Amino acid sequence: MEERRRRGGLWGELGLALLPTLTILLVLAFVEAFSRQRLLFASLASSAFLIYLDPRHRTNSVRTLALSQGLAAVLGFAARETLGTGYAAAAVAMLASIVLMVLLDAVHPPAVSTALGFAFRSGPETNLALFGLALTLVALLALLQRGSLWLLGRLGA
Repeated sequence: MEERRRRGGLWGELGLALLPTLTILLVLAFVEAFSRQRLLFASLASSAFLIYLDPRHRTNSVRTLALSQGLAAVLGFAARETLGTGYAAAAVAMLASIVLMVLLDAVHPPAVSTALGFAFRSGPETNLALFGLALTLVALLALLQRGSLWLLGRLGA
């Protein structure tokens, strides 16, 4: 509750929650317009609300978000193309994503879901470009959330 008061009270908190909500609705509109692989984008909703929870945490930095989610998408796609849809592709994509996130100091837990989503995906669409566009929107959200917190801090001081 104390944290809520520091972020502008109930209305400030709802205002901060509005940005990730609108971002994910925009992402879903893109997905609906260009693809039928909706579940591939579910992890971005988790990313958006982690950003809302603590925009200043390094797990939610634009670098970490873009690197981890981007790598996970490519690794999941590559594992599926190499090993086919199934548990082997999912295991390889997940393990490779975790190892690379740790090695690159870019750990963002929802990216594991991205790796699994691309490894398990069905259908002929690759969706990598669309996922990249959606990821860009979520990265912009991270910047907006940080800016909103800065502005709330300035107005409250």
